[in-house]
Amino acid sequence: MEWIMLILAGASEITWAVSMKESQGFTKAGPTVITIIFYILSAVFLSVAMKKLPLGTAYALWTGMGIVGTTLCGVFIFKEMLSPLQIVCIIMIVAGIAGLKLLAK
Repeated sequence: MEWIMLILAGASEITWAVSMKESQGFTKAGPTVITIIFYILSAVFLSVAMKKLPLGTAYALWTGMGIVGTTLCGVFIFKEMLSPLQIVCIIMIVAGIAGLKLLAK
């Protein structure tokens, strides 16, 4: 159950970050409300996951999912470009997330 909570926390983090960009500096009401709601949900899901998962593992996975997810949203939604070196770095983050998941107790 804690892993599901952590995935929900990561998905919520991605959602609030994307909606924050869409809010255009909190000048658009709809995206601003979505940002606030998912920011809170992200913290709630993370706190539930951390009841059973080690702090370092949970936080690293949560931030890693956020980094990878928001980067992919930037590329596919906002048409942002990644350099080859940035792609390598994202791959290393994914490898780190996989390693932490495989080694977590």
